[in-house]
Amino acid sequence: MKKWLITIGVIVVILIGGLIGAGNYFYHVAIARGDKSFVTQSTALSRKSAVYKEKYWYLHAQKKTWTIKSADGFKLVAWYIPKANAKKTVVLAHGFAGNKSLMGAWAGMYHELGYNVLVPDARAAGASQGQAIGYGWLERKDDLQWAKTVVKKTATTQIVMSGISMGAAGMTMASGEPQIPQIKAYVVDSPFTSAKAIISYQAGELYHLPAFPLVDVTSAITKLRAGYTFGEADAVKQIRQNKLPIMIIAGTKDDFVPTRMSRKLYRQANQPKKLWLVPGAGHTTAINQDYPAYKHQVASFLNQYIQ
Repeated sequence: MKKWLITIGVIVVILIGGLIGAGNYFYHVAIARGDKSFVTQSTALSRKSAVYKEKYWYLHAQKKTWTIKSADGFKLVAWYIPKANAKKTVVLAHGFAGNKSLMGAWAGMYHELGYNVLVPDARAAGASQGQAIGYGWLERKDDLQWAKTVVKKTATTQIVMSGISMGAAGMTMASGEPQIPQIKAYVVDSPFTSAKAIISYQAGELYHLPAFPLVDVTSAITKLRAGYTFGEADAVKQIRQNKLPIMIIAGTKDDFVPTRMSRKLYRQANQPKKLWLVPGAGHTTAINQDYPAYKHQVASFLNQYIQ
């Protein structure tokens, strides 16, 4: 009996050690700053692209570099591009493993619509400091701090908060926090419902692994190393608390963030809301699939709340 108990104990220790090792590995894959080779993104310009003009403009536009310090002490960096005589500004958040240089299509669209454009590098991305990706939860407060900075540094009276992918989830999470009066609306493209939901989904899609117990172990490690759990990063909870108009955009063929997540967020929203599902579009590709329609849909929504 004693030998049997020792054997069981050794097996348990090995299993726990293996889980902790696997959790640390996936922390580095999903949370720690660094190259995310499973995400393909490019700044390359193609004349065949529906948003070539917008990307070209963004590449060559004169940008002002802004910096702020986050509440937890990180230097954050953004590009600001003014629009002559504009008193409305968009704060535009990039996606997972992205940076501000990749946001030309959206920045160009908002500038064409008459907005000043502020495009930050999220914490742990681009020129900003930080070693842990927050899946929108840590970034939500940074986004709101950028909005306050816009008001301090410019004549802006109306702000739109917008983002794509993780940036969209972060903006959705930000919508549930106390707002400054200049923020008038949110536009989010391809958001996920929570860090736990999207990481569980990707564990299955990319690694063919069940969510339990690996995601929970990685979440516990993230709490110790980055200060939050995957369950805390909950866009559904936050959107229920939002009181501002919000537009949700998603492609029906999104295989990175399932379209059902956008549908769920829309159902849980209580404020003035719009869900635009783009047939055949993939993850954040709706703007490239039919740029005139995308621009029209966003403009039509915002024109109800922004003068």
